[in-house]
Amino acid sequence: MGGTTAAEDRRWMAMALSLARRGLGRVAPNPAVAALIVQDQRLLGRGVTAPGGRPHAEAQALAAANDLAGPEAVKGATVYVTLEPCAHHGLTPPCADALVAAGIARLVCPLGDPDPRVAGRGFERLRAAGLTVDIGVMAAEAAAINAGFLRRIEHRRPHLTLKLATTLDGRIATASGESRWITGPEARLRVHGLRARSDAILIGAGTARADDPMLDVRGFGANAPQPVRVVLDGRLTLPADGRLARSAGTQPLWILHGPSATATEDRAKALTDSGARLIPIPGDGREVDPGAALDALAGAGLTRVLCEGGGRLAASLLRAGLVDELWLFTAGKAIGAEGTASVGPLGLGRLAEAPALALDRIERVGADTLSVWRRS
Repeated sequence: MGGTTAAEDRRWMAMALSLARRGLGRVAPNPAVAALIVQDQRLLGRGVTAPGGRPHAEAQALAAANDLAGPEAVKGATVYVTLEPCAHHGLTPPCADALVAAGIARLVCPLGDPDPRVAGRGFERLRAAGLTVDIGVMAAEAAAINAGFLRRIEHRRPHLTLKLATTLDGRIATASGESRWITGPEARLRVHGLRARSDAILIGAGTARADDPMLDVRGFGANAPQPVRVVLDGRLTLPADGRLARSAGTQPLWILHGPSATATEDRAKALTDSGARLIPIPGDGREVDPGAALDALAGAGLTRVLCEGGGRLAASLLRAGLVDELWLFTAGKAIGAEGTASVGPLGLGRLAEAPALALDRIERVGADTLSVWRRS
């Protein structure tokens, strides 16, 4: 243990972060965490947060190490954990206590858990028991993976990614409404991967009525996680015979509506009978305030939301400063001014008022390009 170098710590932590990333879309409201138990540069056990959030990664890694080499093998070992171990009694005992009881000698961790039940107590518990605790290795990478969990705890809303698939001139449909397919199959597969890493997919009622989408994950096998489908529908206009409502019994459908929309009792009953969950949002009953909607989704336990709505919803999210990431897929086609714009009216008076994002990366995806932009 004493000969471990910074480069070795980064190598093990990079492996742990790669494992943790696999939990995205499966563990909300918990963070996606991975743990590796290493003795003399040999991996004894690894674990990830289980679907639904239990058991935790540390418990799984200890169990795997015990199965491989027995309980004595982990004494004096180093554990690499991608987020501060919990120190409170919840549905499971504290992971910090389990590490102490197992005889772990050193913890390497990128960052603390801001959950008020943890918030440094896990590190304190381990130090008090005599463990060496090293914090900060690959902290930025760890924070990016759990951006949704961190934002929900610290700002009471989920991490929001806006996805747009446009032509070169920024259009998402022809004047007649045709939009399938602007981008190619490789780009569409990337979108399904993005869906699989999200807790929910968000669209507006107009898109739901016009496209009658399923909003499921395809191309990643039968065990791919299926996110919650969320529709912002101020006046509760979603058809009860559409594909979203008909499939609500097998894939969750949440409809966020205005406070007076339930006056449409027949529509509300038909939707709830289909399995949809109706969530009232304060407002004027005609439009759902996007900030209040995200607050409600965070309160319901969601940490990562992918918006695939139309131009009006995209504009409202950008105008409100709620977009954390923008994934822009661009096809080498042009539709012209008569086509539907990817972003609706923003009501700007000056260029300085325009929402601004910072470019993260650009890559080629089949015949299309993908540019990823993040909150400045």
